[in-house]
Amino acid sequence: MPVVPPVGFLASALLDWYPRHRRDLPWRHTHDAYAIWLSEVILQQTRVAQGLPYYLDFLASYPTVHALAAAPEQEVLRHWQGLGYYSRARNMHHTAQQVVSEFGGRFPSTYAGLRLLRGVGPYTAAAIASFAFGEAVAVLDGNVFRVLARIFGLHSDIAAPASRKEFQALADQHLPPAHAAEFNQAIMEFGALQCTPAKPDCLFCPLQSQCWAFQHGQVALLPVKSKAKASRTRYFHYFVLRYGEQLYLKERASGDIWQGLYDFALAETETATMTAAEVLRHVEALGGIWNSQLVAEDRPAPTLRHVLSHQKLEARFHTVDLAAPLPEAALRDTGLRAYSAAEIEQLPKPVLISNYLLKY
Repeated sequence: MPVVPPVGFLASALLDWYPRHRRDLPWRHTHDAYAIWLSEVILQQTRVAQGLPYYLDFLASYPTVHALAAAPEQEVLRHWQGLGYYSRARNMHHTAQQVVSEFGGRFPSTYAGLRLLRGVGPYTAAAIASFAFGEAVAVLDGNVFRVLARIFGLHSDIAAPASRKEFQALADQHLPPAHAAEFNQAIMEFGALQCTPAKPDCLFCPLQSQCWAFQHGQVALLPVKSKAKASRTRYFHYFVLRYGEQLYLKERASGDIWQGLYDFALAETETATMTAAEVLRHVEALGGIWNSQLVAEDRPAPTLRHVLSHQKLEARFHTVDLAAPLPEAALRDTGLRAYSAAEIEQLPKPVLISNYLLKY
């Protein structure tokens, strides 16, 4: 049975540790709910080093929630390009519009009010409520789960929804109301820098003497998290249709990855290879009437691999030169459209497509 340290111990240790170790990050120098919300959305499932340039770019491009709400969605997706999980960008855009249309451009100032916003879950609402408005509500993210599980010897599966109440109650219990914002920052920073997933710095940890996991040799075993499903491999065959200096791309529809982003004509198959004859048959099927205009390139199709959260993509790019532009009927049927290099640069695209264009 874990020995529970006194309630004030955790806050005292973390509030002493935090000023000496915290990173100097721009969103820690503001109480602006919009800027804090922006940082939280960008940093979901994203490392600080990767997310920081995006945060600065978004704040420069859209300095207010009104500016973000008024921006076209494709433009927002273009700024988001490379961060992945594009539903975050779409939700962010919709939330900005909701804040403007329903709340007069001002974020709700309470945890309960913030939870009414689209895409704002318990963690994000708690972060904004405490950092922007000083509300005494504890945050609970991956770093906090890890710190609490190790210190208090909790073996509940953090991937199970039922465990959230247990961890939230513990976080709330140890939150000092007068220092909620600083404590929330401190415990997350402690998990990010000191009590890390692999190779935590236990030797110089200020909580070492009170840490159940350290005292029982179970640091590497906590927190308990059930394994995610094994990722599947998908085989994409892209047909890079080229007429002169233009390439044909289309906007991806809903119901799959990369909704609203642009890629080439695509066939998904069960195998990684496709012969030149099969390429031409697939391309002919796109328009149905211009088979005599196709010339597939001789060189081997470049292959790029891309890893997403629950799937791996293996994509081959088959270049096909057209003797004439695609007819209107083909454009209507496929959603393809010819773009110049300058126009393609402005389109929101998956990283896989951007990498191909840069390399080839």
